[in-house]
Amino acid sequence: MSRTLKALAIFAAFVVIVTLSRHSTAPSTTSTTSTASPTSSSTTTTTTTTLKPVGTTCVGSDFNGVFDQGEGAAGTVFASVVLTKTSSGSCRVDGYPLLTLQDKMGAILTSKTLDVSPVEFPAAQANQPAKSQTIRFGATLAFSLGYSDVPVGTEVCGAATTLSVQFTVSGSDVTVTPVYPLEPCNHGTVWVSPFYSLGS
Repeated sequence: MSRTLKALAIFAAFVVIVTLSRHSTAPSTTSTTSTASPTSSSTTTTTTTTLKPVGTTCVGSDFNGVFDQGEGAAGTVFASVVLTKTSSGSCRVDGYPLLTLQDKMGAILTSKTLDVSPVEFPAAQANQPAKSQTIRFGATLAFSLGYSDVPVGTEVCGAATTLSVQFTVSGSDVTVTPVYPLEPCNHGTVWVSPFYSLGS
């Protein structure tokens, strides 16, 4: 392979690396392989860049949770949950919380968690789109929730005394305890906001 071809191959690899680095916020690994053609004197150079995720997905056991009773009016109740990261290192949060409601006997209540609210949440951050964020030790994040406490027909609305929060279906949860039970009607329907950061 001539010096000119080698120089061109090195320059092309450099351009690819610089271009990809400008469009990615995650760290990456780059490998360059050269393959000689068996039928000619030419060599093909291939550059591959693999992006690495920043941290891992958060799990409930990384956090301590506090329930904020919030407010209610005209049959709609709003509240929020504040989560503080108590484990070392960092992890990623993206999207909406998964909730499980339990009564005072520990039985799981029928419920539906919806990531679309028919009304705006009182906290401005709760009405923003979901976004990926990195959470470090000591940082806090939150999500808002709302529900109707007006029974539909002859419905008897459940009373949840504990609320378990998960970041993913298979991840561990963090349990929070409201001062007063949650009583979501319409088959336990609860509207939730995306996770939003409260800083550190």
